[in-house]
Amino acid sequence: VQVVDSGGDLVQSGGSLRLSCVGSGFTFSNYAMSWYRQAPGKERELVAFISSGGVRRDYTDSVKGRFTISRDNAKKTVYLQMNSLSPEDTAVYHCKAAGRGGVYWGRGTQVTVSA
Repeated sequence: VQVVDSGGDLVQSGGSLRLSCVGSGFTFSNYAMSWYRQAPGKERELVAFISSGGVRRDYTDSVKGRFTISRDNAKKTVYLQMNSLSPEDTAVYHCKAAGRGGVYWGRGTQVTVSA
């Protein structure tokens, strides 16, 4: 089983990034997918969630209207489109797959937003 997240970068405040997460070794379409982030000195927090079929999507309040989570089950990939980034969004972003077979985490991708 592998969950590989990517797409992090250094970006200026107000900019955009798209994170990607590819799953393998499990039935991707049966798993709910989430993005979490952890900033230095802070606890890991849930940023966005999407159900296995993509119907249900939830976001933490601080990213509503700026971030969009989506998935392509044929490509076994979940995305996080991040717009209007601010320095407060600086963190390591982790992808998580959750289903009957277990919970799988990506290693994380660094997002740094400069002022």
